[in-house]
Amino acid sequence: MAKGSIPQSVEALVEPVIQAQGLELVDVEYKREGPNWVLRIYIDKAGGVGVEDCKQVSHMVEDMIEVDDLVRTHYILEVSSPGLDRPLKKEKDFLRYLGKKVQITTFAPIGDRRNFKGILKNFEDGAVHLDAQGQAFAIPLSNIASARLEIEFKL
Repeated sequence: MAKGSIPQSVEALVEPVIQAQGLELVDVEYKREGPNWVLRIYIDKAGGVGVEDCKQVSHMVEDMIEVDDLVRTHYILEVSSPGLDRPLKKEKDFLRYLGKKVQITTFAPIGDRRNFKGILKNFEDGAVHLDAQGQAFAIPLSNIASARLEIEFKL
């Protein structure tokens, strides 16, 4: 199996089991970190996830991945929360965080820029609508290389 397809294969395999536990599968990463390959699964739920949630999911999905022989190299499995600056990948992620500050990097420039920070206004017709310092942008989801919530500190 090609390394590029491992995250998608793992996501398809484990998402129903994670959802059955009342959790949301946020993202799956498979990448080399130093000498090791790391398979990282991000989960979430209303009110946040705890260590026990991560431990439970880790035990469940580890066996599933091994039985289906999805990853043929030695790897380290990590299950964690997406953090405060969680990635936004799917339409439902963008809709959930309307009105929040986000950071978006695009594959191809829009105008003369690839990096955007602003308020998430809408997701419509396959595009993220963003207000960046009073300027409106419609960024096609297919052009988004990465999108994350911006951490806001309130004093």
